[in-house]
Amino acid sequence: MWHRFIGKGRSMSRTVGYVVGLLMILLGLIWIAQGSGYFPYPSSSFMINQSIWVLWGGIMAAAGIAVTIIISRLRRRG
Repeated sequence: MWHRFIGKGRSMSRTVGYVVGLLMILLGLIWIAQGSGYFPYPSSSFMINQSIWVLWGGIMAAAGIAVTIIISRLRRRG
């Protein structure tokens, strides 16, 4: 009886992993855009035209890509 729920738990954790990875990528791209001045919203944001946020955004987006790749490889194996 419990074996039916184990498969669903793995599928759910993979879905959550994909969502987290994609949100990390999106957040990283927003940080890059704000840090470079291409997305000045809100206009009073401390991140606008601050090059450190381009770096942090790149790191966040790369981490999101890594999470997504790892999750996709886990799906193929199991």
